[in-house]
Amino acid sequence: MTPTSISGEIPVSLPDPQNQNQVDIFIAGSGSAGICAATWLARCGLRCKIVDWRPGPLEVGQADGVQCRTVEVFESFGIGEELVREGYWVNEVVFWGDREREGGKDGNGGRGIVRTGRAPDREEGVSHLPHVILNQARVNGLLLEAMKRFNGQVVDYDTSVTGVHVDSEKAADPDAYCVTINTVRHGNQEVFKAKYVLACDGAHSAVRKSLGFKMIGDSTDSVWGVMDVYPRTNFPDIRLKAVLQSRAGSLLIIPREGGSLVRFYIELPSGTTAKDVKLSDLQASARKIFHPYELEIADTYWWSAYSIGQRLADHFSKDNRVFLTGDACHTHSPKAGQGMNVSLQDGYNIGWKLAAILKGQARPSLLQTYNLEREKVAADLIAFDREFAKAFASKESIKDGKAEKKFSELFVQAGRYTAGLMAKYRESPITKAELSTQGLARELVVGMRFPSAQVVRYCDAKAMQLVKALPADGRWRIVIFAGDLRLEAPAGRLKMLASYLSSPKGPVYKYTPAGADIDSFIEPILVLSGQRTQIKQEQIPDYFWPITGKYRIRDLHKTFVDDESYNSGHGEAYEFYGVDPEVGAIAVVRPDQYVSLIVGLDDVEVVGKFFDGFAVGRPRSDQFDLEDIVKNGLKDLNYLMKKSI
Repeated sequence: MTPTSISGEIPVSLPDPQNQNQVDIFIAGSGSAGICAATWLARCGLRCKIVDWRPGPLEVGQADGVQCRTVEVFESFGIGEELVREGYWVNEVVFWGDREREGGKDGNGGRGIVRTGRAPDREEGVSHLPHVILNQARVNGLLLEAMKRFNGQVVDYDTSVTGVHVDSEKAADPDAYCVTINTVRHGNQEVFKAKYVLACDGAHSAVRKSLGFKMIGDSTDSVWGVMDVYPRTNFPDIRLKAVLQSRAGSLLIIPREGGSLVRFYIELPSGTTAKDVKLSDLQASARKIFHPYELEIADTYWWSAYSIGQRLADHFSKDNRVFLTGDACHTHSPKAGQGMNVSLQDGYNIGWKLAAILKGQARPSLLQTYNLEREKVAADLIAFDREFAKAFASKESIKDGKAEKKFSELFVQAGRYTAGLMAKYRESPITKAELSTQGLARELVVGMRFPSAQVVRYCDAKAMQLVKALPADGRWRIVIFAGDLRLEAPAGRLKMLASYLSSPKGPVYKYTPAGADIDSFIEPILVLSGQRTQIKQEQIPDYFWPITGKYRIRDLHKTFVDDESYNSGHGEAYEFYGVDPEVGAIAVVRPDQYVSLIVGLDDVEVVGKFFDGFAVGRPRSDQFDLEDIVKNGLKDLNYLMKKSI
């Protein structure tokens, strides 16, 4: 019998205790991608070796924009409230252009910037969470605190990776520690052996270089400066995200948290060399662009200068054992606010997959989907960044406003993209558009993230966002839109679905280990329509309120109602997702909240076929029946172990 805990945690193969330098996962770099992946692993109860060359945590971050999708990621880890509370909310963007101003009497012919338009920062309803601004050091700090809280995971600082080598012959053995990592700590060399390595060590990645991978792309002649300052100014929109385009150059204003600090991205004159730029040059350029408004810099918190480069690695992985993430495989300009976000989401994508493989839930081939999914995201980002940066800096026909109009239109059109909500993953073993009936849930797109709508939880009448029922804990979800159980047809379909899912031929029985909670790998989420108070608990099949946990108590928190409740429910979730309540739908949702499959309530065997494509079955006793858990419950672990022997 395979030993398990009552909560479903499965012991994984452990490194040789005699070899302390043998680890399952080695993460090089504690930037956004590295610590996000480490947080995933910690949330799933797994430890890794994560190192960074810095002497300690990041103190001053260069990135600050936290797009809506990243805020959703933090919410999935249970740390979204801190991020939203501490950050500056970006609600509106204003556009300023170069014009002849009335009454101008100065030597510049009365020209200067004037407000030419404004727009919401994002479309209404695209996310239930805002776009915020928060220093990258604090963003990283929230993840560091979370992973330490989850399982004590910490970063080993003052450790540099000098080289990585993969034994390609051994890589075919999933249990082999086939990756050798050479490191230096306090002048002492140390060698590690790992099953998997994540290169999260930035644009100058030592891991990438040691593998011989190249960055393909180029730098432009355009040089930009960035500075975080405390400005004294009469410019009226200093606390709004603002785009200034003038004959003196272009400037982007990003208000920062705290109420006084502001970030300026400043286009510098043609012919400028980044390494020769001084702080005084940035300040002088900013004052010219702000004309006729006054600008005095009271203090500068941080500043830098750089030339724009858009580059993409020629390979994202080696032998399905070493994976590049973040700036190690894609670099671009910072003005669209995508860098930290896309890097962090690289880690979010691969973290749960590594956990699933190490816990024996999925085949190692699952990792091939990282390349399939994130290479396209990176390539799309490079293409977008080229267009965005060019439009932002354009002086074409600036005197009649064509340039800033073009940019403002591009900004509005790209709103969903810059919010991080347009990534669509391709067909793969875990993204099955070809098996789906997309029309059953028109607004739940296979390959895209599961958006959130407000519903009412059945057991306690709590109005809440449905996505909060899908936290990042490594579990798959089968979200079932069953309709109104007061009607005979929906009630009958749901009963048949529950019977299949809890039967020996269903995926729950196949892929949940004996002794684990019924919902430890695949969790059902039931969304009903109709009036909550007219639905009886007994109408809901037992499978949707199973006996789980240490105390063997029924979990009543899996059922929700799209109800116009007296306590804030709005009854529009079915409409929001494009589901007909008389027909219903099933959506299979990945641990990272992306939609894998959409089928009808009668297409239950398609759900089983989907999980057969990647999941790993568990040894279980012939005497053990998952239906027994659902119908009768198990009093304690001792009873379970006696029953399964």
